[in-house]
Amino acid sequence: METSKFVELSKAQKIILLAASFLLALLLFFVRNGFSSDQSLDQLARNSLRPEVALNNGRPTVLEFYADWCEVCQEMRPSMYHLKGDFQDKINLVLLNVDNDEWLDLIEKYDVNGIPQLNLFDADGKMIGKSIGLKSEVEIDQLAYSLLHDQELPNLLGFKEVNSSKASFSPILDNTSTTNVGPRSHS
Repeated sequence: METSKFVELSKAQKIILLAASFLLALLLFFVRNGFSSDQSLDQLARNSLRPEVALNNGRPTVLEFYADWCEVCQEMRPSMYHLKGDFQDKINLVLLNVDNDEWLDLIEKYDVNGIPQLNLFDADGKMIGKSIGLKSEVEIDQLAYSLLHDQELPNLLGFKEVNSSKASFSPILDNTSTTNVGPRSHS
């Protein structure tokens, strides 16, 4: 009779152990992938417009050059989702991963030598500003407000206005460049 209780207790222990193992595996999955794994930079990039479309659709555009391994880019991720959510129908947000060879022409064209780099374009597709480094959600909101209202861009650390007459968008069609100097060649 005691053997039967021991077996029943053993079955109960197995069920508890199985349930605990499942919960632990689930917890490890969320810790490793983040509780908001659907809000990765890669996901945001995949859902953004192509640069040539964004820069020609009559809305201001923010191009962000980023990398998945960049801690500052990851720190800015919630702010970029905020920008996308709050200004979705007013401002184009385009994310370009510097580790994707598809964007080498734009990395060279826009002189990307540090990330995250935000390039700001007016509604006519003319580049009006460039920022390198971490920007807070408040700073990104200030930039967005200035873009939307066609106002002077705020004076932020790591930010500079550019001569828009020289920086309008034109796709680079020649992919013969062999220059490999850029944000991925950090020392």
